[in-house]
Amino acid sequence: MSKYSAPIKLTLRGVPPSLNRFAGRKNTWQYRAEKERWTNAVQWAIKAQGCKPPEPFERAAVTISYYFPDARRRDPDNYSGKLLLDGLTRGGVIVDDSFRHITLTVTGAVDKKSPRTEIIVRGVESS
Repeated sequence: MSKYSAPIKLTLRGVPPSLNRFAGRKNTWQYRAEKERWTNAVQWAIKAQGCKPPEPFERAAVTISYYFPDARRRDPDNYSGKLLLDGLTRGGVIVDDSFRHITLTVTGAVDKKSPRTEIIVRGVESS
């Protein structure tokens, strides 16, 4: 049983862009701007929801669920959470977003009325 009983749940309006939007293109500044935008959105959600743990989780299970506005085909590898995980680190929820510190699960569904991104972080015992 983990010493961290209550998971942290963040809800962000909208869904970050697919990494395909940036791969192999010469739009570095656009990528940096989007990355900063979503990293900041995660940090603000942590603050607004008052869910920062007393200490960042050394080990955590992170689940990112995307609720898209339509049922177009999307590949999970293009929504790996890259634009979001740095926000969890900067916001003091996790120590780092490397394999050593997190396990990551990514899911997708459709919600035409309320497209959003939900992030759940559960602290787990170090192995």
